[in-house]
Amino acid sequence: MSGARTGGLRSVFDGLRFIVAAPVLWMSFAVDIAAMTLAMPTALFPEAAQVRFGGGVGLLYSAIAVGSVVAGLFSGWIGRVRRQGRALTVAVTAWAAAIALAGTVHHLLAAAALLAAAGAADLVSAVYRETILQTYAPDAMRGRLQGVYTVVVAGGPRLGDLRAGAMASATGLGLAWTGSSLLCMIVVIVGALLVRPFWRYAVTSAQPPSPPAQPSPPAIDPLSR
Repeated sequence: MSGARTGGLRSVFDGLRFIVAAPVLWMSFAVDIAAMTLAMPTALFPEAAQVRFGGGVGLLYSAIAVGSVVAGLFSGWIGRVRRQGRALTVAVTAWAAAIALAGTVHHLLAAAALLAAAGAADLVSAVYRETILQTYAPDAMRGRLQGVYTVVVAGGPRLGDLRAGAMASATGLGLAWTGSSLLCMIVVIVGALLVRPFWRYAVTSAQPPSPPAQPSPPAIDPLSR
């Protein structure tokens, strides 16, 4: 049992070391974390519906999902894009921009339309993040990195809810919604431009680093049996 536990921990650390050595991968995770923590407004929907729109909280909650579904129906063009680092940057920036604009309007349908546009951008970014992971990671590391991806996708929105609620209590609805989304745009654009391997990444020229070397099993002397 202890050997299996040690092997499991070693696999986790191997996956983390691989990510640290792969700017394309950790940047794809970083832009998603920025999008979910800085530009995720769902925790603010009840307050916005009450003080700004006079109701309609259900429409606010459903708009992002509706946008994602519609984008999925017309997503065939995504596979023709090769410079996926830049495409992911544009998609996350579009998400944050649509969220920021939705936080400035005072008409429910306009806010819902902008949130739907954000959902469409989020669908596109999700496809590119998953594609980068699947094409960049070697077979030996793909399962471990998929686990990290799952943690980021599941945990990012919850951190965004915490950030939004705490920020709204301290600064108000507008800054917690629009101000933070604008900050997300700046962080994502500057980060993508600074991490040149990510900005230049094209799926046809992917050259992932080699996975960490695994220790060889001890040799067995046949005469010792």
